[in-house]
Amino acid sequence: MRRAFVTGGSGFVGRNLIAALAEHGVEVRALARSGNAEEAVRLAGANTAVRGDLDAVAVMSEAMRDCDTVFHAAAKVDVWGDPADFHRATVQGTQNVLDAAKSAGVKRFVHVSTEAVMAGGPPIVDADETWPYPRKPAGLYPLTKGLAEQRVVAANSPTLTTVAVRPPLIWGRGDTSVLPKIAEAVRRGQWMWFGGGHYLHATTHIANVVHGLLLAAEKGRGGEIYFITDGAPPDFRDFMTAQLRAIGVDRESRSIPYGLALALASGGEWIWNTFDLKSMPPLPRSVLYLMGQKLTVSDAKARRELGYAPVMTVERGLAELAGGPR
Repeated sequence: MRRAFVTGGSGFVGRNLIAALAEHGVEVRALARSGNAEEAVRLAGANTAVRGDLDAVAVMSEAMRDCDTVFHAAAKVDVWGDPADFHRATVQGTQNVLDAAKSAGVKRFVHVSTEAVMAGGPPIVDADETWPYPRKPAGLYPLTKGLAEQRVVAANSPTLTTVAVRPPLIWGRGDTSVLPKIAEAVRRGQWMWFGGGHYLHATTHIANVVHGLLLAAEKGRGGEIYFITDGAPPDFRDFMTAQLRAIGVDRESRSIPYGLALALASGGEWIWNTFDLKSMPPLPRSVLYLMGQKLTVSDAKARRELGYAPVMTVERGLAELAGGPR
């Protein structure tokens, strides 16, 4: 790989991906929709910050010229909001990046997906890449990420090899989404464990996410999906408590029975949707489905086909989070 184009480069995954590509001597061109995003991608190591958003197909296509690979990490990452915003950013945005890549003659397209695409059906236990999409996804994020992933897989062709990578519960130093929000809820006394919180949950350290994406770009089979994980899943409550303590948050939280939480989440969403309330309900169903019960997946396919193996252990990742050596 000589040149790569990255979307979502100012986000947690994107920044780390850009840094890794730069370390490998790859010329990186990164989409940036604002001045802050431009600064972020340049600091991460991008050679060129391409000003524009996911609607700018012509801008992206021109910037992708002579690129070997496109890494698409941009999406609307939230648990509630306007359906039109989710579809425009995540579904149509993905289609726009695919169209730009085809127009520019890019050979490989790697899509950052998520285990959330399966949320809404039965508990996700020992799932592999053949696990079906739910009939009723648990929220706009699972819905639109699933639709985007399906477009990526369907776009595979002899001229454009498309691959999707699904890392569950991404974590690590520099996380700007999951851990900071949980930490703030704990500080405010608003965090509750679901059903005690003691169940296995698959995780993926950011270093392992990036490693998996690079392998997918090199070896991924066209039209295929790959799970990437840290290996054996930890106990969710123990793992999150260790993360919180690593950043100096050590406060006991209450627990709520899972069944009661599901009733509250479903009822809350019904009220918010019925009355078109603009704020976020107290407990979106997607949070409960993805963090409130056992969730385990198999990365055997990535190990077999990509030669994947974690490059970061949970123990080292926690030490790094606490300020120890990388």
